[in-house]
Amino acid sequence: MEKIDLPDAEWRERLSPEQYHVLREAGTERAFTGRYWDHHETGAYVCAGCGAPLFASGDKYESGSGWPSFTKPSEKQSVTEHRDMGHGMIRTEVRCAACGGHLGHVFPDGPGPEGLRFCINSASLHFQPQNGTDKG
Repeated sequence: MEKIDLPDAEWRERLSPEQYHVLREAGTERAFTGRYWDHHETGAYVCAGCGAPLFASGDKYESGSGWPSFTKPSEKQSVTEHRDMGHGMIRTEVRCAACGGHLGHVFPDGPGPEGLRFCINSASLHFQPQNGTDKG
């Protein structure tokens, strides 16, 4: 996967203020407010920063958390995991492997064989319906 490294000014130009806050400053949108938490179309979720494929709609499920939740990334190498000790707790942060953008966190309380819940901010995603047109 090709790495994308842009100057801060270009990220600010490319992203909305909310996307910049989430992707570049590791922010979090409020629960039940993002455009994809209750989204059910068939297709792919890609990074809002760089367009790299991240998650498939078939791996999305309703976790009740208020954020889009997935059992796994579309490809294991699509995301990287990092120890996050902010907010008085230890969590595993998930970033886009291509551009390093903050996506959300992964927790060990999900369904399926791996038992993982990738809890992802809608602001870090664009959705591409199965027919291929971008809706983000």
